[in-house]
Amino acid sequence: MSYTIAAQIRTEIGKGSSRRLRHANKVPAVIYGPGKEAISIVFDHKDIINIQANDDFYNTDLTIALDGKDVLVRVQDMQRHAYKTLVEHIDFKFA
Repeated sequence: MSYTIAAQIRTEIGKGSSRRLRHANKVPAVIYGPGKEAISIVFDHKDIINIQANDDFYNTDLTIALDGKDVLVRVQDMQRHAYKTLVEHIDFKFA
């Protein structure tokens, strides 16, 4: 099964801007990998909450639609809220 997530590049980084994004039902994330520069992104929480419940989400390549081009990534790490069903941050790695 293939997954596609629409995302935007975020220019503000840091704890305060990430908190503002989470309050607006957005998820901050980062894409990184060897030989490439890290890209900070943001996407809607509703886009990720249902597909992250599937086991193959963590084992397959995902497509992130970023400013008109598709980027293939894999989930490296995911931070969830301690007791709510919220995703707080995701680290992706270039595939």
